[in-house]
Amino acid sequence: MDLRRAGPIEGPQLTGFRGTALLIDGEAWAGAVIVTPTGVRAWDGIDPTAAADIDPPPEFILFGSGRTLARPDPAIVEALEARGIGIEAMDTRAAARAWTLLRSEGRWISAALRGL
Repeated sequence: MDLRRAGPIEGPQLTGFRGTALLIDGEAWAGAVIVTPTGVRAWDGIDPTAAADIDPPPEFILFGSGRTLARPDPAIVEALEARGIGIEAMDTRAAARAWTLLRSEGRWISAALRGL
């Protein structure tokens, strides 16, 4: 699947999948990752609040739960909302497409994505 969109996007670009790994800026990332407008890093896949550690804080976090939709723990949602950050849960493919679209619009968001 090719996720590229016409027009420049600042920061990491999610360009597709290779097996179960995400392709980000041409590099395959296995497992889970945190993607922000300023970079990408490995993530232990437990607490998506790690995606909120950018300055300024993101409008919201896209939570890609893997092949199927799984909601984050309600305590995590409450912790993020207490910081004024929303979280949108979806499967990882949908979250990657949403990332590309929203970043192309200049939205300041983060993503916590589990591999497929």
